[in-house]
Amino acid sequence: MALTERVNTVRCSLQEGTLLCLLVSLLFRKEFDVSNNEMKLFVISITMGIKAALPKYEIYSYYVVPCLATFWAASWIFEVSNSNTNRKAFKASVKPSYFGRKMDTSDFEWMMWFSTFRAHILFALSGHVLFAKICSMLAPQYRSLVYMVYGLLAVWTSMGWTYVTLILSHCILLYSISLVKIRWLCFVTGLCTLATFKCEPFLSWEAGFVHGDFELRHILFYGGCGFTIMRCMSFAVENCEKTDGNYNILELLKYNFYLPFFYFGPIMTFDKFYIQVSLTRKDGELWNISLHGLIHLGVVIIVDVLFHFMYILTIPTDVKLLKHLSDWALIGLTYFNLVYDWVKAAVMFGVINTVARLDHLDPPKPPKCITMLYMFSETHFDRGIHEWLCKYVYDYLGGKHDNVLEELVATLCTYGITILWLGPCEVVLFWAFFNCFGLNFELWTAKFFSMEPFVSFEMAMSEATSRRIRAIFNTFNFWCIVLYNVVALNGLDFSKLVAKRLLLKGFPITTTLVMFVTYCLIQVIKERERKHALIDDPDPLPPKSKPQCTFGC
Repeated sequence: MALTERVNTVRCSLQEGTLLCLLVSLLFRKEFDVSNNEMKLFVISITMGIKAALPKYEIYSYYVVPCLATFWAASWIFEVSNSNTNRKAFKASVKPSYFGRKMDTSDFEWMMWFSTFRAHILFALSGHVLFAKICSMLAPQYRSLVYMVYGLLAVWTSMGWTYVTLILSHCILLYSISLVKIRWLCFVTGLCTLATFKCEPFLSWEAGFVHGDFELRHILFYGGCGFTIMRCMSFAVENCEKTDGNYNILELLKYNFYLPFFYFGPIMTFDKFYIQVSLTRKDGELWNISLHGLIHLGVVIIVDVLFHFMYILTIPTDVKLLKHLSDWALIGLTYFNLVYDWVKAAVMFGVINTVARLDHLDPPKPPKCITMLYMFSETHFDRGIHEWLCKYVYDYLGGKHDNVLEELVATLCTYGITILWLGPCEVVLFWAFFNCFGLNFELWTAKFFSMEPFVSFEMAMSEATSRRIRAIFNTFNFWCIVLYNVVALNGLDFSKLVAKRLLLKGFPITTTLVMFVTYCLIQVIKERERKHALIDDPDPLPPKSKPQCTFGC
């Protein structure tokens, strides 16, 4: 395999600490020049490091330590949950349920999907699957049209004709702008339209298009409008890049009114949807879809059971209780909140993606779990939005992602749109600032440490030593990611409390122990990446030695 191809197979998680060179280029699989000697040395050091093996006993110990630490932290949270069930601060969100126990019901999204409005969501998605199956049997060439008609009727039934009119007006506006084939004009129009849902008096005026007291009305309103604008922007940009004519507006309506993606996402870029919507299902795919559906059902049951024993979402809202928690309970609470947020996204998108895969689509995968990442470039709350931003903003403005100024502009614009998408507020601004800084700081560090003598230093090390040193740097990066992202989940006060306990009050005992456990976790991730690298790019087998003749020939 060519050297540049080998580099493109390297996962972005390898570019860390003192060996961060061309982080974003590797992440987005951009090829770069390896003609100069310094870069060749660096590339060789990376490809060497990814397959660096450690002794088996060392790897086994790395697996054991995080598992024991997780169970230890969980036991503390279980004890806190059990002993504080009747606190006044818990009454609003911890309610009687099965097993004679109370359940943490503070996450509205989870309860909406899998309890309160479960029947409504299942009914709508089941109807979509049924109509799609009938159409596939009778007239497969009109399948995408049936998706559009069913989606349009479902939106009309749930939100009313005035809401459908509002959605259609956005589609017509962005379609008209796309005919001009000016990319920046499409972006300006789309972002201005998106901004109208974040500020008055436009917000109240547009919200008036939906009437009634349906409990999900506001969520469906913002979800449908927000995702519609993002999809229309994707369509508009793709139409600008189309050299032979234009896509017709019917293709936009088919794309936008595909019901499984309409209200809650994820976003598929138009170019992918346009190609995949007419494909046929692969052999054996139905079995895989069924298996994934059963796995998601199992995860829902497990999470519901755990909510009866660990109130990980309610405890962070009680500041008085947090101050009396042990260090391990607080650290575990932080970690479990981030893991749960990933599980929730994986399951909710997984349910939608299961339906989409039945329709022969290949939807965006769930986000990467906090347990499996330690780079800012790997963090994303929604892989669909992540791919959208990378394709239309980050890659477009960042070029090869090796110029510091271009990278700064690209990340600022990317996070600027993300802030607009999430809604500008103090928590979102803090989250965006720290993550934007972290991503740029990785590139700045990469530029500095890609020079001599650092590359030569690594070349002089053994592969195992290089891997251990990288893991030490990754440990600190991991907790930066945790603290920055827990701001978005639990707020600034909780994040400050965790940071003080981890770095100040808990120093040196708690700090050292937590960092050691994290170091072990990083090594587990690296071992997983090493195995994937060996599968994707196996080392060549040594040539067979020629058998020696023992009879004097």
